[in-house]
Amino acid sequence: MYDKAQEDHYNVISALHKSMRGSDPDAALYWLARMLDGGEDPLFIARLITRFATEDIGMADPNAVQQTLAAWDVHERLGAPEGELAIAQAVTYLATAPKSIGVYRAFNMARATAKHTGSLMPPAHLLNAPTRLMKDLGYGEGY
Repeated sequence: MYDKAQEDHYNVISALHKSMRGSDPDAALYWLARMLDGGEDPLFIARLITRFATEDIGMADPNAVQQTLAAWDVHERLGAPEGELAIAQAVTYLATAPKSIGVYRAFNMARATAKHTGSLMPPAHLLNAPTRLMKDLGYGEGY
């Protein structure tokens, strides 16, 4: 059973995500196959795994996002079923890649801080100093 508009849709997406996060390529491939056999749009899956590469792997393996984008591109060029193999390869890559959510956490903290602090002026030493007056005021100092 796979209903793209009901709870099972989200459950299988979650199972794919958690299988990749748990470094279980066999389970990840199983859930991918369930999604594809259930009629899921492969480009939706490509988008999902690209987000996974940036969110769950990040700087632990910066090449992961390139693998997902390549799979996305291959599927757009070849279509099914050949393009599905590229997505399966990317899913396997992601499941076996090292994981790090450091960038995800840091960026969320930066966004929260930016929202909290509003429109603060950048510090003078980070600003360009195209005029003498700006240089005298410390703009670009030490840059």
